[in-house]
Amino acid sequence: QVQLQESGPGLVKPSQTLSLTCTVSGGSITTNYYYWRWIRQPPGKGLEWMGAIAYSGSTYYSPSLKSRTSISRDTSKNQFTLQLSSVTPEDTAVYYCKLYAGTDYWGKGTLVTVSS
Repeated sequence: QVQLQESGPGLVKPSQTLSLTCTVSGGSITTNYYYWRWIRQPPGKGLEWMGAIAYSGSTYYSPSLKSRTSISRDTSKNQFTLQLSSVTPEDTAVYYCKLYAGTDYWGKGTLVTVSS
């Protein structure tokens, strides 16, 4: 059973960089054809796909966030990370990491608030 857990600061100041880590257990992030995703949900709004990193290390980004988003991985720790730069209060959301491998595996999500 694959399990994902997000971690990172719950409060980030405007203009700073938001950084979150997803730690994976029960499966390897290098498993063929697995794509590891970051998704967020602002308060009162729907889910927004932010980007993904593939088993190969290739990355994919939402066009609307591409200029501010970077996804990377540490295979030795079985983790992948999200960095979102130049944040504003509109980036306040619950951030999730997710895997689709025939079924959805979600982290529990972590609330990040952007505020001074």
